[in-house]
Amino acid sequence: MLYSMTGFGRAEATVNGRLVVVEVKALNGKQFDVATKLPPILRSYELDIRNLLNSLLIRGTIDLTVSVRAEGASKPMVVNTDLALFYYQGMKQIAEQTGLPQENIISTLMRMPEVVAPDQDVLPESEWENVKLVILQAARQLMEHRMNEGAAMLKDISLRISNIEKLHEKIIPLEAERVERVRARLTQWLEDMAGKEKIDPNRFEQEMIYYLERMDFSEEKIRLKQHCIYFNDTINENDAAIGRKLNFILQEIGREINTLGSKANHAEIQQIVINMKDELEKAKEQILNIL
Repeated sequence: MLYSMTGFGRAEATVNGRLVVVEVKALNGKQFDVATKLPPILRSYELDIRNLLNSLLIRGTIDLTVSVRAEGASKPMVVNTDLALFYYQGMKQIAEQTGLPQENIISTLMRMPEVVAPDQDVLPESEWENVKLVILQAARQLMEHRMNEGAAMLKDISLRISNIEKLHEKIIPLEAERVERVRARLTQWLEDMAGKEKIDPNRFEQEMIYYLERMDFSEEKIRLKQHCIYFNDTINENDAAIGRKLNFILQEIGREINTLGSKANHAEIQQIVINMKDELEKAKEQILNIL
């Protein structure tokens, strides 16, 4: 089963008169990286939230937003009355000395630093457990979104590997022809260079065997087939995070395809190798989006 790296989840619930709204978004990322936007009331639980998301979402660039609204206010406020009175006395004295009107003192006062501040109360442990359930619900919805996207990617990636296997089979009937072409080409070259009567058949056969052994790609073909089988087995594992493992297997598939191309010395086989590389690149693009 494959999971996409990207996804979105949203959940909300009322906890002791507070409306809790959680939104979580995931994008591609090599590691687990989370950015949180939390109200002050949840700041003391930030580490718990990060650990919770890490255990569920595993990998990716995560963006979490939590909103807590109480009695119709999204940000409960408190007024520092002692500080406000201190500012007020100073403003009133300045207004009297300069003859300025005092009608706007209150509106100015409410904008002064730290006169009005967010409520810094910490959420009780009992309520936090209920808020955590809302975060869990949003994270699970994101994972469901990831799973649905991953199902579509599974079909495409499996098709690419299947195409590579089919192309691999097309090489087999060309191998005998490839050897004969090489033999004929070398024979013609030697005859042109030295003359047919000067060629030692035994020495020529020894050199031919040595040359063909260097061109032999039987091992590469076997390994390529085994890597494709291993890839198909791995992609069907019941593991949420196999993107890295699949990427490593694709690297090995690419290594064998490249070696086939370098040893081919045959136009049709070279074309088959190019098509293999094309399918491989398409698979690699998809794997980058896999968890």
